[in-house]
Order: sequence, then C-alpha cells, then structure tokens
Amino acid sequence: MSNTDSATAARFSAVKDGKILRVTITNPKRKNAVDYDTMVALGDTFLAAAEDREVRAIVLAGEGGDFCTGADLSSSAAEQQRGITSDMVMDAANRLVKSIVDVPVPVVAKIKGAAAGVGVGIALAADLVYAETDSYLLLAFINIGLMPDGGAAAMVAAAAGRPLAAEMALLGERLPAGKAKEAGLFAGVLADADLDARVDAVAEKLAAGPRRALELTKQALNAATLSHLDAALAAEKAGQTELLVSPDFFEGATAMLTKRKAVFAD
Repeated sequence: MSNTDSATAARFSAVKDGKILRVTITNPKRKNAVDYDTMVALGDTFLAAAEDREVRAIVLAGEGGDFCTGADLSSSAAEQQRGITSDMVMDAANRLVKSIVDVPVPVVAKIKGAAAGVGVGIALAADLVYAETDSYLLLAFINIGLMPDGGAAAMVAAAAGRPLAAEMALLGERLPAGKAKEAGLFAGVLADADLDARVDAVAEKLAAGPRRALELTKQALNAATLSHLDAALAAEKAGQTELLVSPDFFEGATAMLTKRKAVFAD
C-alpha cells in the first residue's frame, strides 16, 4: 500500500504512518459525501489493508468539519450516464461497510460534525468510535423517501437496542454525540481540542499490541454483536433499490436539493 493518495477519481487519502493507516474522506465542500468511485476505492483500501501485515491499526476520518454526510446525490446524474446503477451503488456501500467490519486489524473512527446517511454505517462499522462534543449521527433517509442502508440500523440496534434504532430510522432526527455515547454508540466524546490526541493515543496503543490476539478479539466481538449484518445488508439493498426509483425519492431528493419541504404521495 502506497503512502500517497490512492485513487484519482475518488475523494479520499490513505497514508501509512508507521504501523497506522490513516484513511481520510476528502470531499469537504460536500461535507465529505461519498460518490460511487469513492466508496469503491475505500472498499479496495480496506481489503488491501487486510492483506498488509505492516498495518496494525486504521484511523478513519473526514477532512474538515464533518465525518461523512452520506451518498453524494449531486453525482447521481453523472454516475447514471456512466452506466452505474442503483444496484451497483448499493453493492459498493455494502462492500465498504463489510470491508471495515472484516478487516482483521482494529479500526478507530474519528467523528467531527455530521455522520449522516451511509456515513452512519461507515462510522459504526469501526471497532472504536470517538467523537467531538458537537458531532451527531443522523439517519435522514426517511426524509427523502428512502430507508437506512450501510447496515446502519442493524449496527445501531446491536449497540443501543431496537427502540433507539427505530427512533433514528423512522423519525430521521439528529442524535447528538452525548446521547450517542450514553446509548453505547460512541466509545468517547471529547472536546475538539482533545479528540485528535485521544484517537492518536488509542491508535498507537493498538498498533503496538499483539496483532493476532487483537484480530481474534475483533472476530469474537463481531460474531457476538453483528451476526445479522449480512442479512440486514441484503434486506437494505432490496428495499433501497426499490425506493431509489420511486416517486417519493424523486420528490424527496428534489426537495432537499432545492431546500423546500417534501410533499410525499398518499
């Protein structure tokens, strides 16, 4: 794995820092929303890291003031012109989330600002999630006629239980960092000035740890808490593929892009 930015079309960087791989989504003008190319390239990066014995820990973050605000809807028209279907986008998102869950080394997510849409699934796929005080999680899919994807509902339910998962998914409202920590979704919430230092300290400790023991521990934790993730991802793909071509999604996306209230069909 190179120490330089990985793909040309994708908006992210993957840089080795000793035994730590630092992966950063680099689309701050769109609050780190991810397009198809970025999701594919990020998935490739985590799959490559799984085979790289030099990598002992991974830090996942977003450039600037936000972690990731979900899929980049502004890229949809261009992607369709390239023949990229909704099935392909869903496969790319699911593959990325699975690659984070399955990579044998610990992944530490650093959350600033918003983790929204598929960004929630990407964040919670990490083993340890640390967030700044003013950050939040948001499953806003329902607001544009869609359902949660990226395994987000399953991972929220695994950590915090069905009631909170239902509230986030069905109401589409922000969950502030403090409440996310109380619910067990974040390992820690810190002031912005302290967040980088905490994440770096955790990553360095993990990178110096016994790799095989960490790998087996991660496998056991995933087996105990995420045994239904594959089924959830499959159900999300089936449902989201249907919803992505629905009149409600067209109305919801148009309303969001034009900054008006959506009016859904009866």
